[in-house]
Amino acid sequence: MRVLYVSKALTVAAYRDKLRALRRHLDVTAVIPDRWRPPAEPVQDGEVLSWPVRLPGRPHLHLYRQPHRMLEAHRPDLIHVDEEPYSAVTWQLVRAARRRGVPAVFFAWQTIAKHLPPPFGWMRAFVFRHAAGAIAGTHRAAETLERLGYRGPLTIVPQFGVDLERFQPSPSHRRAQRAALGLSEDQLVIGFAGRLVPEKGVSVLMRALTRLPAASLVILGDGRERPALASLAARNGLDGRVRFAGHQPSREVAAWLPAFDVLVLPSLTTTHWAEQFGRVLVEAMACGVPVVGSDSGEIPRVIGDAGLVVPEGNAAALGETLATLARDRELRFRLGALGRERVRAEFTNERVAEQTAQFYQRVLRDWA
Repeated sequence: MRVLYVSKALTVAAYRDKLRALRRHLDVTAVIPDRWRPPAEPVQDGEVLSWPVRLPGRPHLHLYRQPHRMLEAHRPDLIHVDEEPYSAVTWQLVRAARRRGVPAVFFAWQTIAKHLPPPFGWMRAFVFRHAAGAIAGTHRAAETLERLGYRGPLTIVPQFGVDLERFQPSPSHRRAQRAALGLSEDQLVIGFAGRLVPEKGVSVLMRALTRLPAASLVILGDGRERPALASLAARNGLDGRVRFAGHQPSREVAAWLPAFDVLVLPSLTTTHWAEQFGRVLVEAMACGVPVVGSDSGEIPRVIGDAGLVVPEGNAAALGETLATLARDRELRFRLGALGRERVRAEFTNERVAEQTAQFYQRVLRDWA
């Protein structure tokens, strides 16, 4: 089976691990935009192909130039459009695939059933009618698709998995990163990784930190809320215990996570957003780092029984949970081991690739 896999997400190097796993099952050609913001991380020869794009850096508005030539050049048996059904590029490529008589599947993370203004609602309706299948990243996303009216073949598979060889417990990385940050080996270090925007709830985590006088917080990531968070840390006497490490390339995150004693994802649900998955949770779990998450969106289902969940927005509850972990080294060790085993069973790239390839086969059988 020849699959054309079109994905702006593959501009991130670490996400290409899934591509390598898929290629152990199928003949896969991956296409990414030739321009994006931020630019694509370094590409190895033959890893992905770049194709000219309009409106680069616009997640739901970008379009590929001459998509019919893309299909003619690769003559796929199936097209995987790794985008939401309301995105312009999904409409464009499903339409092009329909003209060539080729089945196309799309991917969906959306967990809130939103009414969309024109033309996005029209594009989503077209995709629902003509796509040969849909892959939902979570159970909530699958339920949302069905609430919105999608009735075609549907499966639930995370968008990307984790490489257990790259993400693993590493005493050497732990020592190196702590030394670079001036943190001692016996100091409790709490980690956060993600965009610095209000809905990620870092301000809640900082308020919880005030209840742990001996702990430090390391923040991986950047965003518009960084100045406000730095100001909050200073006002609460935390500026000496909060370290902003900035944005890290995707390939470097695995070297940072083992430095943490616990990773926290304190996301906050808004009117238009709930945490769709929380990839950093499974990356930390793979590294044997215990995780704590809020009950926003899909976080509780991702964590399962391999971590701890607290009510979103509740700094007191989060502080108490972190204090318990600070006191109980054995609990941290047990949760770390449970997390790695959960990733091995549910979230590896090989597991994701197997499930994806099985769905492709199902779609092709139904199409025939």
